Amino acid sequence: MELFTAADLSVIRSSDVEYRAQIDDPRISEVRILRPQEIPIYVNEGLFDIGITGRDWIEETGADVVSLGELNYSKATSLPIRLVLAVSSDSDIHSTEQLKDGIRISTEYPGITRRFMDKLGINANVLLSYGATEAKVPEIADAVVEITETGRALRAAGLRIIETVLESRTELIANPESASDPGKRHSMEQILTLLVGVLEARGKVLLKLNVSKANLDQVLSVLPSMRSPTISELHAGEGFALETVVPKGIVNTLIPDLSDRGATDILELPLSKIVH
Repeated sequence: MELFTAADLSVIRSSDVEYRAQIDDPRISEVRILRPQEIPIYVNEGLFDIGITGRDWIEETGADVVSLGELNYSKATSLPIRLVLAVSSDSDIHSTEQLKDGIRISTEYPGITRRFMDKLGINANVLLSYGATEAKVPEIADAVVEITETGRALRAAGLRIIETVLESRTELIANPESASDPGKRHSMEQILTLLVGVLEARGKVLLKLNVSKANLDQVLSVLPSMRSPTISELHAGEGFALETVVPKGIVNTLIPDLSDRGATDILELPLSKIVH
């Protein structure tokens, strides 16, 4: 919801539990708030033109959809989530080569898990989990296939990761027929541009500053930029105005350094979107 608001595509609904919503944009006629597990299926079936879900659920459902692009954000890190195979921390199993036929694996991803085990040539007993999957080892299952971002929750549950089955990011997906329609595809690409622009701007700020000709080179030597800074000559040749986008995390040391090197009138401005 925050991403869409920042992209000037605010999702409007009557309450936090309302599943029907609207976006005041001529390109979007209807919005539904649904579980990510279901979205690839409904987009595949043509009930919706586009949807947002994870690569994990696209693979699990085997949905025939077009990926328009990744939305590279997560709750805790910039990393994708991982679907991993994990065993008890005191298990004798340390690699997939030690797995044997009949191993019991609890997971919310039975399709992916069966295909993975088939690829390894192992006849596994895959048990569908409806939650609390990590709690089922070792009494109910010998291993789990579960999502993780940092691995901390699995370690806290007494589990050890032995293999990554799949990496997954959030994706904007489209129905193939809808994506082949030039008008709809153009609208889809425009929406993606707005969403990606917001994500690109996260953690970055715009710096504006003035510098004399004599100090220009030493200021440029410490000034990072996405490509190269914008440099404009000031009135009457009194120096130069510079603009550049930098990571927010470095401005606490960068601004004093720029000042030490002769930069003046330094402004730090927030960014809403960056579109390349």
